Amino acid sequence: MQISKDMLIGDLVQTHELIAPMLMRAGMHCLGCPSAQGETLEEACMVHGIDCDTLVSGINEVLAERA
Repeated sequence: MQISKDMLIGDLVQTHELIAPMLMRAGMHCLGCPSAQGETLEEACMVHGIDCDTLVSGINEVLAERA
């Protein structure tokens, strides 16, 4: 499985149990917020000042190792 920056936060956290903790470690502590559920990963990264490409790459590496 691969994630992309255009995926919605709400969909991402339901995709794999490791994604929510990885997003929280990256600084996204608002995963339960209703508005965050409809944001794309890229939008959330912009709001939090996070490099989205680096985050997506890191998450995909972890998910690939677990596959």
